Amino acid sequence: MKRLIFAFALLFIVSLGSHAFWWWNQGWPDSWADADWASAELLPKAEDEPGAVVHVLGARVGNWRGIFAHHSWVVIKEKGAKTYTRYDVVGWGQPVRTNIRDVDGRWYGNTPVVLKTLRGADAEAAIPKIRKAVAEYPFRGLGTYRAWPGPNSNTFVAYIATRAPELAGGLLPTALGKDFRNAGFYAGAAPSGGGWQVSWNGVAGLTVGWVEGVEINILGAVTGLDIRRPALKLPGWGRIGLSPS
Repeated sequence: MKRLIFAFALLFIVSLGSHAFWWWNQGWPDSWADADWASAELLPKAEDEPGAVVHVLGARVGNWRGIFAHHSWVVIKEKGAKTYTRYDVVGWGQPVRTNIRDVDGRWYGNTPVVLKTLRGADAEAAIPKIRKAVAEYPFRGLGTYRAWPGPNSNTFVAYIATRAPELAGGLLPTALGKDFRNAGFYAGAAPSGGGWQVSWNGVAGLTVGWVEGVEINILGAVTGLDIRRPALKLPGWGRIGLSPS
């Protein structure tokens, strides 16, 4: 048992430490006003996407916090619609925001990645559930946002996934706050509904499921293994292996 604890501690420390060293040497903008928030041109124009579509995107957060975490959001477009709709939660003002940035915009200068995509009938079935989940998100009041351990932007997307399980498994292990369910102890179904999750306040827990894989949460940092789409999940570095999409 001592060796197991030591191995986990070493894994977390080495993974976070090495990513911190790498990230620090990349540099970052001096302020949000100096950062590039423009479209990364990852998604086709809405008029060129005739069918319904849903995307989950994520990008590293700003300055030193990018060592640990991504910011995540959801984009939808109904069949025949000429525009996308983007849903985020942010840490200033009213937390739940619609179309706060370009749908595939950089976040604090960091280029996003597409983590999950649904198209056609799958997207059409998911969109009403997503809209309902956004409207019913329980942490939407002023002052409810907390960067750590949650509720934050990743808590928001994870909550949507519990109402639209088609999106489960899309979040990166560096989506700090995704395991925050409520203040206190949670034991129940994983977001996909196809596994189990035990979590205390989002800062410690275990998730096991076919979609989620195996994830161990310590202080919000996650390590684990995805078997369905083979990948290692490491604190700081995130996912190393096949994309969740």
